[in-house]
Amino acid sequence: MHAEVIAIGDELTSGQRLDTNSRWMAAELGVLGVPVTFHTTVPDTLEAGVEAFRAAAARASLVVVTGGLGPTADDLTRDVLAAVAGVPLDLSTEALAAVEARFSRRGMPMPESNRRQAVFPRGSRIIPNPEGTAPGIDVDLPGGGGGSCRVFALPGVPAEMRVMWKASVEPAVLAMLPDRATIVQRRIKCFGAGESAVEAMLPDLVRRGRDPLVGITAHEATITLRIAARGRDEAECLAKMAPTEATIRECLGTIAYGVEDDEIEDAVLSSLAARGRTLATIESGTAGRVAALVAQAAARRDEAAEVFRGGIVVPTGLTDVRAAAAEVRRRHAAAVGIAVGDVRPAAEGRRAVDVAIADDAGTTVVEHVFGGGADLAPTRAAKSAINLVRLRMLEGGGR
Repeated sequence: MHAEVIAIGDELTSGQRLDTNSRWMAAELGVLGVPVTFHTTVPDTLEAGVEAFRAAAARASLVVVTGGLGPTADDLTRDVLAAVAGVPLDLSTEALAAVEARFSRRGMPMPESNRRQAVFPRGSRIIPNPEGTAPGIDVDLPGGGGGSCRVFALPGVPAEMRVMWKASVEPAVLAMLPDRATIVQRRIKCFGAGESAVEAMLPDLVRRGRDPLVGITAHEATITLRIAARGRDEAECLAKMAPTEATIRECLGTIAYGVEDDEIEDAVLSSLAARGRTLATIESGTAGRVAALVAQAAARRDEAAEVFRGGIVVPTGLTDVRAAAAEVRRRHAAAVGIAVGDVRPAAEGRRAVDVAIADDAGTTVVEHVFGGGADLAPTRAAKSAINLVRLRMLEGGGR
């Protein structure tokens, strides 16, 4: 069985918005052992949609779609599916009640246009959406060679789409596979090296057809390695995964900082809390991102609530980061002070920032150089600064 991923929207075909949903979907299908052979991007027109869906159904046994399920006139996915299936659209009273209830919980009347989200091609199956007003559609279309193609249409909002995938679509896809094996996944989070550098450090782990499969993705300088194993049961999968995870940790060392949903700021706060240390920050080139990331992590981690003492944000001109780190540490009575200077241009179109960390062992200044464009520079600089604290804790925490 192989699959095709279709993304719908004028904003995608025009380049106004980056299609991250298709990449995510393809990775999820790959973990299930379903290769994706085509990616298609379609504008918001009935004609283009019909053409794309007919072509996809003729060459794939499974199609996953995002977008076009909203309440407006240009949300045409349901119309396209009905046209390709050759069936009318029917109103689902069950789906309509769910949409109405969502507006009622907000204390708002449901606009008449939202009735459209309760209309489905006859014979299709509803995919519940616990996070939004747009249910998904599970429908069979005529396929190639007289067969059929199963289509799962999901909203384009990533948060809604991912929840619906995990709750409804992934189990349905697993049930379609000839060998209904158990699949277990584990994510290893990394920071401190680029995607290609991390891959080069792993001996033949990131390759197709490997069991367990290891995938690699990058987002705002954080690298995620996902290990996925197939087996008779969870125990067999975990046994397959253990040697691979051990190899990853041996090869990457301190670059691997956490698992699953851990962010670099979570790792730092846990490390500080474990050592009874506190942190204060001052920053200019990162526009408050260091303080924001650390404060948000502290809010979701009870054991770290007292670790972050506070932060100072200055618009620009923080040139003496060494003195600033020591001063913010003194002002907030913190064990560790960190200062981030202005982000400046560096060679070959890259950017650089000076970060200082002050604690009982003294003050250290490090220059971080990174790429990724001006929009990503503050976030990458902030994460680099936070990671410096993590590495300092691993070295002994300044004691």
